[in-house]
Amino acid sequence: MTLITRAYLRASSSQQDSQRAKADLVAFGAEHGLNIVTFYSENESGASLARPELFKLLDSCNPGEVLLVEQVDRLSRLTGSDWDVLKAKIKEKRVRVVALDLPTSWRLATGGGDDLTQRMMEALNDMMLDMLAAIARKDYEDRRRRTSQGIAKAKEAGKYTGRPADADRNNNILAMLDKGVSWTEVCKATGASRSTLARLVKAAAGA
Repeated sequence: MTLITRAYLRASSSQQDSQRAKADLVAFGAEHGLNIVTFYSENESGASLARPELFKLLDSCNPGEVLLVEQVDRLSRLTGSDWDVLKAKIKEKRVRVVALDLPTSWRLATGGGDDLTQRMMEALNDMMLDMLAAIARKDYEDRRRRTSQGIAKAKEAGKYTGRPADADRNNNILAMLDKGVSWTEVCKATGASRSTLARLVKAAAGA
């Protein structure tokens, strides 16, 4: 049985390539008989629930379809409570989450086995998803803490100047917003995140 599959690609910032893993997902789909009907891609933090493309994907899904990701951390670096919200949405839509770094999920991609076996594999996969999501969150928090410590040391040594702003891009973003272009279209056109747009709008309002 070929399962209808929707693939999700995410990168944390506009400086990263959210399409990087597309070839790996296509190869995996071909190997496991998954019919990837569309790709959803965005540059948003995995630590945030504000990911319009992910929720657009879920809203488009029918029961039994597959949500394919490269790694669980592409889906979630969320806090426990936010992860519960996302899981509830996934369960509501009755979507099968399959991740290349989660072999227990591969069995779900085949849809094979009797009902008892399938239910056992789903329970095991849910447990592994929870564990990997928790690990991804811890890794996110550890990296943020190390970055903050590094910045603090650099400031003490007088060596920290901060990341330079992309003035041209920021001006283009504000110009597009002034013309009434939607936030979603601005994000797609510039690669900026919604949080970046919010920061620029707030700064412009206070200028």
